[in-house]
Amino acid sequence: MSDIHIHVTDREGTTHKIEAPTDMNMNLMEIVRMYELAPEGTIGVCGGMAMCASCQCYVESDHELPEMSDDEDAMLAEAFYTEDNSRLGCQIHISPELEGLKIKLAPES
Repeated sequence: MSDIHIHVTDREGTTHKIEAPTDMNMNLMEIVRMYELAPEGTIGVCGGMAMCASCQCYVESDHELPEMSDDEDAMLAEAFYTEDNSRLGCQIHISPELEGLKIKLAPES
């Protein structure tokens, strides 16, 4: 099993250093839910289909992420509180390249 470390700042401003498995085909939204870093029912509402923006986060580190899909781009265009570094957590799959990733959860819409 290969885990990476990710720093997640929750909506209250607390930063958590968590471990995320790279061998389970999980995405960032699922990791946040697994660690219960957002209240139940406030993140991943659409189940990870890039249709609700409840898992929006701000990428605060210089990691090179996969290119944004058209669906993710369209959803962020309709979302509240977007920034230049906004991404949907459900569209960021956990991989070894994300070691040390730093994100902040966007405010609840």
